[in-house]
Amino acid sequence: MISPTLIQAKGLRKGYGQRTVVDGLNLDIREGEVLAIIGPNGAGKSTTLDLLLGLRRPDAGTITYWTTDPSPHVGLQLQSTPFFAGFTAIENLRMFAAFYGKRLKDAQLMEHLHRCGLEEFAKTDALRLSGGQQKRLAIAMTLVHSPKLLFLDEPTAALDPRARRDIRELIRSLADKGTSIVFTSHDMEEVHKLASRLVLIRDGRIIASGSPEELLSQYGTASLEQLYIQLTDEPA
Repeated sequence: MISPTLIQAKGLRKGYGQRTVVDGLNLDIREGEVLAIIGPNGAGKSTTLDLLLGLRRPDAGTITYWTTDPSPHVGLQLQSTPFFAGFTAIENLRMFAAFYGKRLKDAQLMEHLHRCGLEEFAKTDALRLSGGQQKRLAIAMTLVHSPKLLFLDEPTAALDPRARRDIRELIRSLADKGTSIVFTSHDMEEVHKLASRLVLIRDGRIIASGSPEELLSQYGTASLEQLYIQLTDEPA
């Protein structure tokens, strides 16, 4: 049974000057899934996300959302989150909640920190947290308004193995509780462990789509890393 569609993009095109970055892309984001968007640097992944989030306007194509105003229901974690200097973890969380018109009590803020494994660091200056802890705080900040759909850009990039494990466990927990998740990653092991579906983008087009198991079977490869190399090495 196919889950309801949250976002449906058809024929998306975006170019800069003479360069086409997104080239007739079709993509559905479904309720309850963990979708990985992968591809080489410069393939068009970031521009595709910007188009889906409404941060850029497509030159052609359409994007249909499940609601007339998706913004209050979407969370976004970027690779680098600008925390407020001199503010603790809980103070940063309170400030971010205010951006969504949420006045959360300390107990509610602590629950968000607990959910992300940060309750003992509530009064620590956010800029003094470790890299992994800052990633978790960045995700906690995206969850203060209980989004239905969460976008994560390279959520475990440049983290040590323990921090990567913690972030992956957090993503699984969010998915298990019903949050739909779209993430980008260059770590094929991570994609295999987390994604219920993946799309591989090259030269602004989707060249493969399906669950990790479906694609491994379809292309006869033993790992997603082998599949990635095979598909990105083939002539366009």
